Amino acid sequence: MQVIIHAGAHKTDDDKLVKCLMGNEPILSELGTAVPHPNSYRKLLRDLLNEGLQSGLPADTRARVLEKMRVPEGTERLILSNHGFFGTPRMAVNSGLFYPAAVARLRLFQEIFHLDDVELFLALRDPGGLLPALAHEARAHSVSEYIGGGEPRDILWSDMLSRISREVPDLPVTVWCNEDTPLIWGEVLREMAGVDATLRLDGEFYLLHEIMSGAGMKRFLAYVDQHPDMSEVQRRRVIVAFLDKFAKEEALDEELDLPGWTDSMIEDLSVIYDEDCEAIGHIPGVTMITP
Repeated sequence: MQVIIHAGAHKTDDDKLVKCLMGNEPILSELGTAVPHPNSYRKLLRDLLNEGLQSGLPADTRARVLEKMRVPEGTERLILSNHGFFGTPRMAVNSGLFYPAAVARLRLFQEIFHLDDVELFLALRDPGGLLPALAHEARAHSVSEYIGGGEPRDILWSDMLSRISREVPDLPVTVWCNEDTPLIWGEVLREMAGVDATLRLDGEFYLLHEIMSGAGMKRFLAYVDQHPDMSEVQRRRVIVAFLDKFAKEEALDEELDLPGWTDSMIEDLSVIYDEDCEAIGHIPGVTMITP
């Protein structure tokens, strides 16, 4: 069985991914993919991860977990989603690193699902917007306080992913930029579900509703229905064309209320983020979904 671990990151899709996948349960179950409700496993796995770090895990852990989640016999792919798999927002950055607990927790997932192939799926986000959002969530007074001093420009996603690649080399990783999700949402859904690129899924244009006018969405969906054989690349080009004409400008301009967080810092981090994403594309074992 393949076990898909979707670990956020924090402050990205707000559970929209797992909800869209759950909404496709009829067709996914026919294909051998299970998407249990997060309430059936989030606390259970959080407790097991803490237990495993402290005292190890019993031999029957896998059987107990699958029973608790009521995973059907014959399931070939299991999708588990929790932005907190690698810790709370307060734990998301420490000692200049994103998610320093990720390696240890991924090893525990491999231990829990020792008969299965574990994969990680993770959305990345520009630190210029992510760090203040995490600081606010962790009730820190400033980003500097949240990250424990240090230099925000040195906190790189590539460091985290290189660490996973080096220390858990048998674990495939798929990542994408949260900023790109309106263009690649359908592909992310299909990759996580492990289905063919031509399979239409309910909710694959969900995010477009948030950033495109009603008239634009109506025309876009009609166009998609008239061209059912479009490839992912063709579909993205169509999305870009419709957004150029029908985007809600207020939805594309993110409001940032960041005391002590200067425009210059945000711009610097955005440039570094773009360069970091280029580097991520060369990390062994890491696949990056791009527009």
